[in-house]
Amino acid sequence: MKKYFIKTFGCQMNVYDSRRIASVLQRLGFGEASSPRNADLIILNTCHIREKAAEKVFSDLGRIEQIRQERAAEGLSTTIGVVGCVVQAEDEQIAKRAPYVDFALGPLTYHRLPEVLAKIGRAKGETVIDTEFPAESKFDFLPQNTSSDGCSYLAIQEGCDNFCTYCVVPYTRGIETSRPVEEVLKEARALVAGGTVEINLLGQNVNSYHGTDAAGKERSLAYLLNKINEIDGLQRIRYTTSYPADVTDELIDCHRNIKKLMPYLHLPLQSGSDKVLKAMNRRHTSGQYLETIAKLREANPLLGFSSDFIVGFPGETDADFEATLNVVRQVGFIQAFSFKYSRRAGTPAALMPNQIEEKVKKRRLDILQDLLFSYQLNFNKETVGKIVPVLFESRGRHAGQLVGRTPYMQNLHAELGKEFLNKIVNVRVTEATTNSLSGQKEG
Repeated sequence: MKKYFIKTFGCQMNVYDSRRIASVLQRLGFGEASSPRNADLIILNTCHIREKAAEKVFSDLGRIEQIRQERAAEGLSTTIGVVGCVVQAEDEQIAKRAPYVDFALGPLTYHRLPEVLAKIGRAKGETVIDTEFPAESKFDFLPQNTSSDGCSYLAIQEGCDNFCTYCVVPYTRGIETSRPVEEVLKEARALVAGGTVEINLLGQNVNSYHGTDAAGKERSLAYLLNKINEIDGLQRIRYTTSYPADVTDELIDCHRNIKKLMPYLHLPLQSGSDKVLKAMNRRHTSGQYLETIAKLREANPLLGFSSDFIVGFPGETDADFEATLNVVRQVGFIQAFSFKYSRRAGTPAALMPNQIEEKVKKRRLDILQDLLFSYQLNFNKETVGKIVPVLFESRGRHAGQLVGRTPYMQNLHAELGKEFLNKIVNVRVTEATTNSLSGQKEG
């Protein structure tokens, strides 16, 4: 049996895509390899959000080429593929900098993998590249997703129409497209039948979902959440990533009425400065963002929020940065992802004047992260002594240890047997750090 190895970079959508690529390969008769050294087919599923992420791909490709040469010396053939957003943005660079790559597929063309592999098998030569935005949905051609994991991702929307000036997603994932309601529900039911107890709905702008129902009527994310809530056996629902301006009153009501919907919402702000938000082409102000947070908290006072932040965006002043800190203090995010602005070729922000010096960006990021981590640590410490339901998703680093997530997406590890894997267990929290919790099974 030939074997494959997939390394995934970046977002949860990439994690989902890698699993679907694996299902395609399994239908072709491939098995999963434990490492690249043991694989006949090596695939890198790439992210292009930040410059260093793309450079890491090329660095990894150099190491993979070395593995291919070592395997060739043993008489073993190795096929190398690169897929994802780096391909869409830098297809010419891949062929130029890594000519040993056999194929490169954009994120909307994974369903063409079988014919690409067949083409490579007939005639090895130059890199096969496919970065088209096909009219057909890749989801129409991928095998049914029947993951047996306790927590499963389910893509419902792909692409983005917002065109934030710093972001490459509209250029790498295309315009927003939403999967039909019945197609999503079919996949969700199959996942639950396979043992899934938590579903995380995915989209680059998930709350702009507008899939059609069986009658051809466009439906919202709120409608879809209510439908998924009806699936017997499903215990938890999440969705990510949301756009602040697309949070509707109907969606807010879901956080009031759907008990399966976890009390955690990732809602990227990016900056607390209205001037910077306008330069970013974000369709919300800091005041509107805070108003949305207030409405959500009124609907469910137990809601915890996480966010994304970019510091050092072109033209950001000390006053603009202080405005970001002020919003952080008002919301008290329980988790957050924060980064220095990174210029991405082809985006409007890369050409803007008043680019910020690296040392200034670093100083601001340090200040912001210190503040964010203080709220995260305090929230985690407040959990100590409480009993929380934890869905254990994987084995820990130590023997007899499992790692799972609380309703608030906190990592928690506990000494438990493998029989509790993919199950929700009540755990008393005993210790807390900034990034994780420890606990013991209750009862």
